[in-house]
Amino acid sequence: MSRSGANTIEEREVPMSIEGILLQPGEAQGVSLRGTQVDFLVTAEHAKGCSAFEFSVAPGFDTGSHYHTKIEEIFYVLEGVLTLRAGDRLVQGGPGTFVFVPIGAAHSFGNPGSSPARMLLVTAPSGHERYFEELSALLAQGWPPDPEAIAALRRKYDTVQVSTLASGS
Repeated sequence: MSRSGANTIEEREVPMSIEGILLQPGEAQGVSLRGTQVDFLVTAEHAKGCSAFEFSVAPGFDTGSHYHTKIEEIFYVLEGVLTLRAGDRLVQGGPGTFVFVPIGAAHSFGNPGSSPARMLLVTAPSGHERYFEELSALLAQGWPPDPEAIAALRRKYDTVQVSTLASGS
């Protein structure tokens, strides 16, 4: 929940600053999703328009197919190879692969390889870090992850689940 007590994207008030964010490698804070690290670069604390994240995607991690009714996403592969889906298109994307996902388009990403891959994710509007924080706490509770709890969390954060998340090993 934001400082204003609002929980939804439409209701949230974001205190704005004229200060920029400058981060050197390793300075960002984030959460672990069972070996997949999500570093928060820009959050709702900083911006209304978008949040930005750097993912180090563990082998075997797969978000499962899902879509959003209010959120747009941009994915950009930095290192390694990821399986990326947007609508009916599926690619094995290496560095430089770009994917824009409009509202309502089913999408997913996963790492089918044996080594981590890195990716930049931008979500609009801002605030998707709250989902990652709660997902991290949920995944820390035990193995295997509870698919019903994940589905409920996804519903809470404008994510309509088509297939389940696989958090890797």
